[in-house]
Amino acid sequence: MPSGQEAAASAASGQEAAALAAIDEAAVGRTLLELIAIPSVTGSPAESELQHHLAGRLERLGLETDLWSMDLPELYAHPDFPGTEAPREEAWGLVGHTPDGGDGPTLILQGHVDVVPPGDPAAWEGDPFVPRVRGDVVHGRGACDMKAGLAAHLAALAAIRAAGVRLRGRVAVHFVVGEEDGGLGTFGTLRRGYGGDSCLITEPTAGTVITANAGALTFRLTVPGRAAHASSREAGVSAVDAYLPLHRALAGLETDRNHAPDPLLAEYPIPYSLSVGTVRSGDWASSVPDLLIAEGRLGVRLGEDPAAARAELERCVAKACAADPWLAAHPATVTWPGGQFASGRLPAGHPLRDVVGRAHADATGAAPPRERGATYGSDLRLYAAAGIPALQFGPGDIAVAHSAAERVSVREVVEVARTVVLTVLRTVGTK
Repeated sequence: MPSGQEAAASAASGQEAAALAAIDEAAVGRTLLELIAIPSVTGSPAESELQHHLAGRLERLGLETDLWSMDLPELYAHPDFPGTEAPREEAWGLVGHTPDGGDGPTLILQGHVDVVPPGDPAAWEGDPFVPRVRGDVVHGRGACDMKAGLAAHLAALAAIRAAGVRLRGRVAVHFVVGEEDGGLGTFGTLRRGYGGDSCLITEPTAGTVITANAGALTFRLTVPGRAAHASSREAGVSAVDAYLPLHRALAGLETDRNHAPDPLLAEYPIPYSLSVGTVRSGDWASSVPDLLIAEGRLGVRLGEDPAAARAELERCVAKACAADPWLAAHPATVTWPGGQFASGRLPAGHPLRDVVGRAHADATGAAPPRERGATYGSDLRLYAAAGIPALQFGPGDIAVAHSAAERVSVREVVEVARTVVLTVLRTVGTK
């Protein structure tokens, strides 16, 4: 006769097999197409539309659901607010809980619903929000970042429910807005009091487990010049010319900040990038421009205080100004608008990394995925700051996100859904 421990293990194994068998692969593809078709650009009305759509799906899956309108002025006024860039009139939070909770832990399944704008329509083959299917691959804005991750979560929850598995702990689903421009949705969700013992975020990770994110801080340089008619430009000072020594100084700062990066980011050519994304100057072709505004992104090292990173860039700009005759008397100013992403990481030795890795291996027959960090900021750092261990593992590759080549394989979405199923059962336990 088997021991009680052996019988429990056999029952758990049977429940895992039943839940994996219950994943509806055709439904995964349909869900993905349905989610991409809702053009949930950050801050747009469709972002709210998708939250309401997902709330209905969670309710049909039997979850206890909280859908609420966030108090934006209150969140914006909080001293720890992570910043925002997209204008918005509303933001909706959405949390679902499985009702089966007993004395087990709570695992958060997290994903953001917002996508970046599609950019130049001519770069796309048709409407970016009308998904195109070529074989196993789905193309469209948000395909991998991260409608595929949302579809994987929904498929896993549906399979666990269809298999009749009763959970000892609870699953908490956090579907959030505003991740792309700072993390408003997650910040508001945590401020509402929702938490858990660990968190699995299905951002696209290209078959790896990401346990750390670098940070990213949006900065703005305001560079003065002196206006003059272009025919006598020597009477003025071009703000464009005044900016050039600052641009060179920032390039040098990037080099300095990327010396000896953390081992989790050592594979990247530039782990902590410093990039100027927009430069605006002048309002008339035959005038010497008297103002230039440059906005960019400063990478934050793993474990670095964002305040220290800001101070380093400000010192760099001040030093470059002091060395230039015009800027010494008319210095550029630095401000910090928009998203402010700190770094974040899973605590060393936390079991979630190995649970997810083994779940993927068991669900697919592949080797456990390797661990690495990511050079971009994400909501992972907000959970880490709240004391909730978090990692990322999801379908797709960040290399094609935010581009007209964005795509994801449905097979990969299904594999991640299977991984999520086993992660849930092995983390929260079964009855």
